[in-house]
Amino acid sequence: MSKIPVIIDCDPGHDDALMLMLAHGSGHFDIKAVTISAGNQTQAKTLQNALKVLTLIGATDIPVYHGADKPLFRELVIADYVHGETGLDGPALPVPVMQAQPISAVEGIAAILAASESPVTIVPTGPLTNIATFLLAYPHLKSKIERISLMGGGIFRGNMTPLAEFNIYADPEAAAIVFKAGVPITMCGLDVTHKALVFQKDIELLRALGNKTGKAAADLMDFFSIFYRENRVELNGGAALHDPCAIAWLINPGIFKTKSCYVDVETKGELTRGATVVDFYNTLQMEPNATVAYDIDRDAFMDLLFNAIKVLP
Repeated sequence: MSKIPVIIDCDPGHDDALMLMLAHGSGHFDIKAVTISAGNQTQAKTLQNALKVLTLIGATDIPVYHGADKPLFRELVIADYVHGETGLDGPALPVPVMQAQPISAVEGIAAILAASESPVTIVPTGPLTNIATFLLAYPHLKSKIERISLMGGGIFRGNMTPLAEFNIYADPEAAAIVFKAGVPITMCGLDVTHKALVFQKDIELLRALGNKTGKAAADLMDFFSIFYRENRVELNGGAALHDPCAIAWLINPGIFKTKSCYVDVETKGELTRGATVVDFYNTLQMEPNATVAYDIDRDAFMDLLFNAIKVLP
């Protein structure tokens, strides 16, 4: 099986951690780099978290690059109320055995794409600051991007405001640049990620795998679930595994329901900052610029996750 070359841009984050476990453990990807965005916590903390998770899962050969400390034009918003003081509260994670690269995420992405013989897929699961900055700084390398498979946005709901999801809300100007870039995009927003739920029975199955990564995943989900059980009661005790969806779609798009839609991002609205305006019913008659996921086979999704995590250390 030829592996899909990817660059993962993330802000770990509990669901980012499981996304990295899925990406590495699945065996489907040639992970060229992990680049870091501020989002779930500050850049300093999300960078350390990525290094800890990669050390845990035995992926210490993957280069890691530090990204932007804040959004393009706005003040940093973090989600410590979900992810805790460290951004990965819950488990005891190992001390990193590697360090970040000396150059920035944007420079790292450019170098990797310039050197790659085949197009590379970019998987952003945090605010889109690094990706937008890259697209502005290196427009001649845009053709080297196979696709952007991102977690962000929503068709019919938000989680920061009634209409805006966290990643897009955090840096709406960056998101607008990405959606207008003319690169093929898969958007896994809240409509699908709120169906990619992990329940207590799944947490116990992760713990029962018996390996260090399975235990860490279970401990992460124990902490992560607290917020969802207290604040997202409509999910009936489930916690939404947002970020792994962007990787799962690349592994097996058949477990998702999707629709080609035109998507734009609201950057000026007083009540709608960061809303992804998804023309689900083709009202505007615009050329679609995204494959938008809106449903998922939860059991098949969890099988992907279990099968990936059980082969890790």
